[in-house]
Amino acid sequence: MSDSASRIAGYGHWVVNSIRSLWGAEASKDYLQANTRQAELEGLQFAFYARLTAIVIVSAWLFSIVPWPRDLYYGGYAFGFFLLGYIPYRLRHHPHGETIKLGFIVLDVALVSAAILVPPPVDFGSQWPVQTRLRGQEFLYLLLLPAEAALTYSPRRVIWTGVSILVIWSIGVFTIYSQPDTLRFNDVTAEEVLTSATVLELSLQPTFVGLTPWYTQLVATSLFTLLLTLTVWRSRRTLLRQVETEIVRADLARYVSPDVAEALTKRGGTRFGDPTTRTVTVLFADIVGFTKLSETLSPDRTFTLLRSFQERSCAIVFKHGGTLDKYLGDGFMATFGSIDPQPDASARALACAFELQREIERWSLKRSGDGADPLRTSIGVHCGPVTVGNLGGRERVEFTVVGDVVNVASRLEEVTREIGGSIVVSEDCIGAAGRSEWIDRFQSSREINLRGRQQGIVVHIAV
Repeated sequence: MSDSASRIAGYGHWVVNSIRSLWGAEASKDYLQANTRQAELEGLQFAFYARLTAIVIVSAWLFSIVPWPRDLYYGGYAFGFFLLGYIPYRLRHHPHGETIKLGFIVLDVALVSAAILVPPPVDFGSQWPVQTRLRGQEFLYLLLLPAEAALTYSPRRVIWTGVSILVIWSIGVFTIYSQPDTLRFNDVTAEEVLTSATVLELSLQPTFVGLTPWYTQLVATSLFTLLLTLTVWRSRRTLLRQVETEIVRADLARYVSPDVAEALTKRGGTRFGDPTTRTVTVLFADIVGFTKLSETLSPDRTFTLLRSFQERSCAIVFKHGGTLDKYLGDGFMATFGSIDPQPDASARALACAFELQREIERWSLKRSGDGADPLRTSIGVHCGPVTVGNLGGRERVEFTVVGDVVNVASRLEEVTREIGGSIVVSEDCIGAAGRSEWIDRFQSSREINLRGRQQGIVVHIAV
């Protein structure tokens, strides 16, 4: 295993342990079951609509080939089949919905078998012997039922449907086979030796019933049910893996930036976090005068204040496609273009900075109306080449950016107090974002010297 993979594995191990300790394994299990149940309900709804489509198609076909008024007889079966699907669909949220559905599957098989095997009344123009009902290919309609069950992500329903077909259809076949006027191979072979001509003549008799087609139907139905069950089982496993991945991604997003969580879940096996150099825009934001403000607040109110600030800030950063790199006490560091290259990273960062400023101003007015101290933020933004990747040891890693750009952005946030601005942005960032589109939003520009740097830097200031 590569060092990067080991770090990711260690990081994932740390996050999972943190999640389990704070939320608990039962919560994740309940969430998994809830999502699986939701997928089953959606599959049941899809299966019901598929049933409606099949009813319309088969009914249109039967009405086109069956003469009047016999088509009314089969129309009654179609309506009954609709009801047998509609009732469990309406009761799908019932506490015993699964049992109800399994019971109606048996009724489905019984109804379709009856439609195939029971001849219409004489009044509807049917005078053929009942044994001829086994001569056609209508048995194939029964195989639509396990196909419908497969749409619900439930292997149990597929198996139950297949077994119901084997049992009920066999009962129907043997009921006809046992009729007194039925001709069978066994009855003839007891009297004489069958020749090819005799077999052919016997097979053409209207009341003849052979068991070979029934054997074929049993084998075909069993294999079809088995293959469908395996397919649904694999699909269900894929569904469960997708749900579990979504759970992990959602939980990771509570501890790391959502785009980092997304990248970890999607690209964890492709050396995610290997150091690379790219142009990134870095934004630092901080609550001005927080130390003085916290002196007048209790610990729980201080905690609530920080949480409110972080929630508002994160929503805006994520809205503009940024990555929350880390919290810094009463501030934070965000990056744009660190996970994947963003040609408009600087424009995104500037839009984020101005929207964050407006949001904090609205929040401050609300706080002032409630008698609380007003708030003000300081924001520094700079862009340039940095190294992005994982930092840390095997048990704890952090995806972050490193370089002089980070230091400059941090210093720009600090000097806002000295030069009287709320947002200080470097000339490089303005140029990358499109100077003509953003320069009017700043009230002044000047060259300043940053702490720890020998060369000055041109900045633009918004109050």
